Amino acid sequence: MTAAPDIEEDGPAISPLRDGGRTADVAVAGQWTLIRRKFARNKVAVAALAVVVAVYLVGAFAEFLAPGPPDRARPQFSYAPPQSVALFAPGPDGGRVFLPHVKGYAVTIDPVALRRSFVVDDSRIVPIGLLVEGPPYALWGVVPMTRRLFGPLDPNQPMFLMGADRLGRDLLSRLIFGARTSTTIGLLGVTLTLSIGVVLGALSGYYGGWVDLCIQRVIEVVSAMPTIPLWLGLAAAIPLTWSPLTVYFVITLIVSLVAWTALAREVRGRFLSLRDEDFVTAARLDGSGETRVIFRHILPSLTSHILAVVTLAIPTMIVAETALSFLGIGLKPPVVSWGVLLQDAQNIRTVSTAPWLLIWPAGSVVVTVLALNFMGDGLRDAADPYAS
Repeated sequence: MTAAPDIEEDGPAISPLRDGGRTADVAVAGQWTLIRRKFARNKVAVAALAVVVAVYLVGAFAEFLAPGPPDRARPQFSYAPPQSVALFAPGPDGGRVFLPHVKGYAVTIDPVALRRSFVVDDSRIVPIGLLVEGPPYALWGVVPMTRRLFGPLDPNQPMFLMGADRLGRDLLSRLIFGARTSTTIGLLGVTLTLSIGVVLGALSGYYGGWVDLCIQRVIEVVSAMPTIPLWLGLAAAIPLTWSPLTVYFVITLIVSLVAWTALAREVRGRFLSLRDEDFVTAARLDGSGETRVIFRHILPSLTSHILAVVTLAIPTMIVAETALSFLGIGLKPPVVSWGVLLQDAQNIRTVSTAPWLLIWPAGSVVVTVLALNFMGDGLRDAADPYAS
């Protein structure tokens, strides 16, 4: 009796020990561990995350990072052009010495238009340094301080690394303070959008019936409203006597009221697909109430997806605030935001004379929005860690 021939397999079986234990490790890893690992493999998303963190840190420490107060006006330097930083200056013996500085300004008069303009004067040196003394301020409105990260050694000397506006205010300082307003309005708006969208979407998808019918009709009515006229009408209803802080929160509320519908629809769709799953049935049989089933069993399974959607919604909030402020129906001076800074770019003559008033605020918005979008795309892909 002959022995049965050996059956040759297509290839050797891969043992979890041969790949460094990664197969077994992935099999027992938690959801957030898988998301973090897949997100880390997306180099573009990681770089975008670094940019986003840097922007929010700049906004958080705006008082310390800004070279000067954002509202300090010096009309004698109106529309002063940007200065460049030099590290070495001529020494007394004809050599070069290490002295970080910027060049001062000289005033020229156009003989035809009789218009004053500034040119960089190489003979004037304005020394700059780190942790320099300046006008007193309160970090976060609480901690009294006088030192800033960098600035001119003499606070009365001009230093406009990104140029000055029509009132001679430092554009770099205003840009840094504007980062705080424009980025936080995105976070506050998304928080309100998340609260409204998740709650209404969960109720609509879980209960169905007349609850779903009513909520979906509300979503359709809100989605059918033209956005710009709606913003115009709501913003026009804001009394002029309100404080800038009150207007800030009202604008945040206005932006949020028209941005929750997409998230509500997505949450509704996920609830419709999950409400009849076995783990939901087991929770009901175990005696869990409907509120516990919704918020302790179904909703946590959507956390990664909601996080990705919310991350992609923050750029929309930032662009909406910028557009409203640019059109003059959003935030207004003395509040400083990127949209308020772009109001100076409405005059074509100003843009032709001082293009930096358009380039730097618009560039900040573009970089921040792109970084948030790339980071959101990475989170959305990582939210499904078993996908290829």
